[in-house]
Amino acid sequence: MLKRDLINEVAGEMDGYLKKDVGHAVDIILNTIADALSEGRRVEIRGFGSFSVRQRKARSTKNPRTSQIMNIPARKTIHFTMSKSLKEPLVKGGNGSGE
Repeated sequence: MLKRDLINEVAGEMDGYLKKDVGHAVDIILNTIADALSEGRRVEIRGFGSFSVRQRKARSTKNPRTSQIMNIPARKTIHFTMSKSLKEPLVKGGNGSGE
């Protein structure tokens, strides 16, 4: 789903709101989440999940093409943990793996 698809879905559910206004609201929400994460804060949306920033350790790896050892510096990544209420339908719906 693309951002414009999300805006179209929300605008379709909410009569009386223009897509432009819904798009502005979505932008505000996404920018607020991005700002909180850039400050190192955790974002929790009940019934959906939580976003947090995690630090990955520095590591060494080998380039398979050149066999040269490369050092990868430590960096921050975003981690998403889905809520139980979101996870249950996905697991029950299943992908055939039994997990």
